[in-house]
Amino acid sequence: MPNEQQPPYRVAILTISDRSSAGVRPDGSGPAVWVLVEAALPATLITTAIVPDEIAAITATLSQWADDSTADLILTTGGTGLAPRDVTPEATRQVIEREVPGIPEAMRVASLAITPFGMLSRMVAGTRGRSLIINLPGSPKAVRENLAVILPVLPHALDKLRGDPDDCVV
Repeated sequence: MPNEQQPPYRVAILTISDRSSAGVRPDGSGPAVWVLVEAALPATLITTAIVPDEIAAITATLSQWADDSTADLILTTGGTGLAPRDVTPEATRQVIEREVPGIPEAMRVASLAITPFGMLSRMVAGTRGRSLIINLPGSPKAVRENLAVILPVLPHALDKLRGDPDDCVV
């Protein structure tokens, strides 16, 4: 469990969508991410943004939020599929310093129990400085399914990134 003395986790949510960034379609996934995180964690939503499916826009936003120590947890939604403009994983890999492969592996396993299309997700997770960056799919339904898998471990992960010296004893 999170240390009771620690302030709430600072959360940033980045929606990656050509249509939402152009105002053609409302963003349903970003708000869905926050509803679930807020219900599960002691967290404060510090910033959100919507950018098009472009590596430069994604890397600039992720880097700024991590490098400015803006966010403990950066969650992206969208751009993790096989469409030619789905470049979120590539952009995330350019930004992170250390990959955390177990997070997307766990989400894919859980998704496969629901749909065989789960194997097509290319989500990435990793750290940059003291920020944990996690890619989520772009649909509100997939956001709910995937966050349900990882929310229980996020307090431990975020406390470790904050410098929690306690041993990882199970």
